[in-house]
Amino acid sequence: MSEMSTRPSNWADLANPTRFMALADRLVPWLAGVAVLVLATGLYMSFAAPEDFQQGITVRIMYIHVPFAWLSMMCYSLMAVSAIGTLVWRHPLADVSLKAAAPIGAVFTALALITGSIWGKPMWGTWWVWDARLTSVFVLFLMYLGIIALTRALDDVTRAAWAAAVITLVGFINIPIIKFSVDWWNTLHQPASVFRLDGPTIDPSLLWPLLVMAIGFTVLFFALHLTAMRTEIRRRRVIAMRRMAARRADA
Repeated sequence: MSEMSTRPSNWADLANPTRFMALADRLVPWLAGVAVLVLATGLYMSFAAPEDFQQGITVRIMYIHVPFAWLSMMCYSLMAVSAIGTLVWRHPLADVSLKAAAPIGAVFTALALITGSIWGKPMWGTWWVWDARLTSVFVLFLMYLGIIALTRALDDVTRAAWAAAVITLVGFINIPIIKFSVDWWNTLHQPASVFRLDGPTIDPSLLWPLLVMAIGFTVLFFALHLTAMRTEIRRRRVIAMRRMAARRADA
């Protein structure tokens, strides 16, 4: 078989787990390498960036806290798209994508909460306050944990996939609440300073290290997600092989 014939001819072909695994095997090392290089560059830029005239050196935690917060929402949005793929298109890898993304999203959300608390202590004088942004992000963390527990509690893969998809879509209402909470309610968080219609309000000397770190963590996320999807596909194949072997033994 020629090399060209083993490559997926279009995105629909990636519904075949074998073809997807072959693509993931090629992409993951490159994504991991790019993530390491970009994050190393971003860390250098972050430490070389000037201190903020109000926050001083504590502003440097922004370079990891903000990407964690962005990715916590991006990961859940990816899960919502995967949920639609499960319920509407019945894509065979949609459930794998959702289940693989949930633990990664939970970790990023936990890191966002932890780094936010560390940053908030010197800025606000407290580790935690139940304002709209913090509360909605904490709810997001609980939703991740609930979806993880659900997918692991049900032995029937199909039932678990549909239940997780429904809950994920219902919980997606929390994403715009997190995003616009600072505009809708009076919170300690400042309004958006990067993604604005009239352009970023943050100084370029602080903005560029932040963007590089965000890109690096995003590439890292996709490397982790593809790796987790490969692991889940292999786990399901092992379970299927064991069940087949058990049936043959009983016969």
